[in-house]
Amino acid sequence: MYKVAIIGDGYTAVELLRLISGHDQMQVEYVLSLENIGREFAHIYPQLLGYSDIVCSPSDINILKGNCDAAFLALPHGQSVPIAKQLLEWGIKCVDLGADFRLKDVKVYEEYYHIEHQAQDLLARAVYGIPELYRDQILKTDLVANPGCYPTGAIVPLAPLLEAGLIKTDYIIIDSKSGVTGAGRELRASSHFCEVHNGIRAYGIGTHRHGPEIAQELGFCAGMEVGMRFTPHLVPMSRGILSTIYVNLNRGIRGENVRDCLREKYQDEPFVKILPDGFMPDTNWVKGSNNVHIGFQIDEHRGNMVLVSALDNLTKGASGQAIQNMNLILGIEETKGLKMPGLHP
Repeated sequence: MYKVAIIGDGYTAVELLRLISGHDQMQVEYVLSLENIGREFAHIYPQLLGYSDIVCSPSDINILKGNCDAAFLALPHGQSVPIAKQLLEWGIKCVDLGADFRLKDVKVYEEYYHIEHQAQDLLARAVYGIPELYRDQILKTDLVANPGCYPTGAIVPLAPLLEAGLIKTDYIIIDSKSGVTGAGRELRASSHFCEVHNGIRAYGIGTHRHGPEIAQELGFCAGMEVGMRFTPHLVPMSRGILSTIYVNLNRGIRGENVRDCLREKYQDEPFVKILPDGFMPDTNWVKGSNNVHIGFQIDEHRGNMVLVSALDNLTKGASGQAIQNMNLILGIEETKGLKMPGLHP
């Protein structure tokens, strides 16, 4: 039984505890908190009553030394760097659910996150945590940069098509819509019920922090810089992300080429589902699961395609993928604690 800690107590933390409650090789020893010290975690999130009796501890990482094998860092950007640096020195493996180790170019990180990076030497050590693309590297590391939720929904369907050279790289349009939990549990006017209910809006156009993360990974897949436009939207639902992606096909590419490419890449992947013809993803089908659903429609006459992906932003978009990564770096079977279908209706 591997002993793990969760540093943070927000939505990703409770999703971690929910999933680990069904894991027979991983046990949460500590939840470190600033605001809920001394409170039972299940009293903050009553859905965990009967599944967890853990009490929130002060945010003092010294209590983890010698007492944990690994830690999930469920913290805002900028806060993971000093903690990860210290934990790694103690031999504690880390999966960071924040943004501090996702971008390889420190100048881009500092431009978008407006904070100086305090451990640039760790950027090369960190592996970007999409197991379907980087499994071999994840198995060998002790620091995983868990991807953002929007990037996962965009990168997973596009990666094999770019690697195979099936689509043009000059102009890819990614239109993504997310549930409100993507904004976190912290109170803010933009996520109040009255601000979100019965409406939908685009935000962060051209400035969203997940944009350079998507561009970085798509560039790695294509082997060149990719022309990309990413626009996120906030929709009045609790959880889920639907991404609609518009691309142009390279000359001579047909529907069967795209389907064969996606199937070949993901046929042995337990959490990526290429939907049958006539089906398009629905966030309801993946809710609460670690699955990504992918569908597409091709206009061969005009040489373009619409790709659609759906995932749960708190599972495959955050905590589920973090556990998938943690399973790998601890040598546990990758799907442990994660093999469940979505919740619908």
